[in-house]
Amino acid sequence: MYFKSKFNFLLITVSYVYFLTTFVTMTVIVTENETELINKLASILENNSNTSITRDGTFKVGLSGGSVVKFLNEAIPKLKTDLSKWKLFFCDERVVPEDDPESTFGTYKKNLIGKVNLKEDQFVRIKQGVSADEAAKDYVRQMAEYFPGSLLPRFDMLLLGMGPDGHTCSLFPGHQLLNENKVWVAPITDSPKPPPQRVTLTFPVINNARVAVFAIAGEGKADMVKRILVDKEDLPAGRVQPSSGELYWILDKEAARHYSK
Repeated sequence: MYFKSKFNFLLITVSYVYFLTTFVTMTVIVTENETELINKLASILENNSNTSITRDGTFKVGLSGGSVVKFLNEAIPKLKTDLSKWKLFFCDERVVPEDDPESTFGTYKKNLIGKVNLKEDQFVRIKQGVSADEAAKDYVRQMAEYFPGSLLPRFDMLLLGMGPDGHTCSLFPGHQLLNENKVWVAPITDSPKPPPQRVTLTFPVINNARVAVFAIAGEGKADMVKRILVDKEDLPAGRVQPSSGELYWILDKEAARHYSK
C-alpha cells in the first residue's frame, strides 16, 4: 500500500511468515531527506513511549551507536512524552572505558545527556574494568532487575543500526554469535570491526522486542539496503524479525535509491 503524507514519505507495509507460524509486520518508510526521517522516527518514538508509559509506567528502549545518536539528539526535543520514565539500555557496547571515544555510552553522555532531558542514571551501562565475558554476564544481571521473572526480556523498542557489511548490534556476518540462543547478552572478543572486545544482545532478545526500528540515511547505505530488503540476502540486519512485534525500516531517499515496492 502506497500513500503520500504531509511529510512526503512513502509507507509500505508487508507481512510474511516467521518460522512458519508467526506473522511479522514490516513497515518500510521512504522519506524525502534526513530531516523527514528524523520526524518519522520522532513520531514512532513518541507513540510507543506514550503507549508503554500508559501500560507499564516506563519505556524500556535499547540504543545503538553511530547515526542513531545524531538522530536521537534531533528527535527527542520534538517529543511530547515523559522522558523521566525512560530506561535506556544498549543493544551492544564496546568493552572500553567510558571516556574512550569508542564507548557508546560515552558518546551518548557527550552528545545527549545535558542537551535533552535525560539523566545519566537512566542509562543501564556495562560494568567497567572487567573482561567481555564478565561484562556480558553482569549486563544480564542488570537487565534481569528490569525484566523480573522473564525467560526473555521484552524491550518496548530497539533502535538499531546497520553497518556497511550488514551487521547489526555486534552481530557480524558469518560469526558464530548469529546462532547464539542460550544467553541474553553475549561477549565477543574477535569483532571484525575494532575494538575487538564487545558485548551484544542476541537474536532471541532482539526478536522478542515489541518494536524494532532501523533508521538509515545516505547513499552509502543504498547497496546494503538493496541486498537486505530486495535481494533478501541472509545478513544479520535481515535476521531482525520480531516474532510478535513490529519492524520498521525508515530510509531517506538516498538510502532507498535501489528500493521499490
